[in-house]
Amino acid sequence: MIRKTITLAALAALSLSAAACNTVKGVGDDIKSVGRAGERAID
Repeated sequence: MIRKTITLAALAALSLSAAACNTVKGVGDDIKSVGRAGERAID
């Protein structure tokens, strides 16, 4: 049950993020942004 919920949440997040950026460049920018946020969280 928990695995299904996590999978559903991940798919929802993926579809929302894909809808938010319509170009390949936009996807790249989003990935860079996530990387920068991760680095800031670690520091």
